[in-house]
Amino acid sequence: DNYLIDLKASIIMDVEPTRAIRQAEVGATKTMIDRTEERFGLKPQRLSGDSAYGTAEILNWIVNEKNIAPHVALFDKSERDDGTFGLSAFRFDANTNSYTCPAGKLLVQYRRHFTNQRTGIVFGNRRQYRAERRDCAACPLKAKCCPGPNPRKLSVSVHEAARDIVRNLRDTPEYLQSRRERKKVEMLFAHLKRILRMGRLRLRGPCGARDEFTLAAVAQNLRKLAKLIPMPQPAMAV
Repeated sequence: DNYLIDLKASIIMDVEPTRAIRQAEVGATKTMIDRTEERFGLKPQRLSGDSAYGTAEILNWIVNEKNIAPHVALFDKSERDDGTFGLSAFRFDANTNSYTCPAGKLLVQYRRHFTNQRTGIVFGNRRQYRAERRDCAACPLKAKCCPGPNPRKLSVSVHEAARDIVRNLRDTPEYLQSRRERKKVEMLFAHLKRILRMGRLRLRGPCGARDEFTLAAVAQNLRKLAKLIPMPQPAMAV
């Protein structure tokens, strides 16, 4: 099950049941955000979530198509665990579409001009930037960059700019606040299983699952609203 909630009030805005796989959860997020905007005219200013929502494709949709601040855990494999330089050690120049390594050498996609313009996009919606072999061979930082015989190569997502936005937000107070508030979603799921006894579904099929989770969300919202709305004071006798 997937919930879209208002973090301030913990009110469930939308529900979309899916299988427990990353692609389905990402698709459910898009569905719930679009549906909430269509039904209520509401769009999140920021989206908080785990690393399932930190892939390049969904971040591009969140940032560039919906203009939402991505307060999500980044699904990041750009850093290395062998002590060599990761992507963060290289500086990108958008004007020249190139990276500069810690030694000041350029990594580019192509070093020749083609008659037919190439997109530079390879399998997996990625771009590859390569250093010159002679630059790497004579580099004093070779042991910390590319210890092997081949020159250094970077494989970068075409949506890396959206990923950089998450990296820039990670230390902001707003991002840290969203991270703390993300537990509200988990609390709703815990309430769903332990209090409402919905560890297993009673209705079959996707339609049955959607009906059950929608009714459960209504029950959870009513409990929350009952606490938010102040009780009327008893009338005083004259």
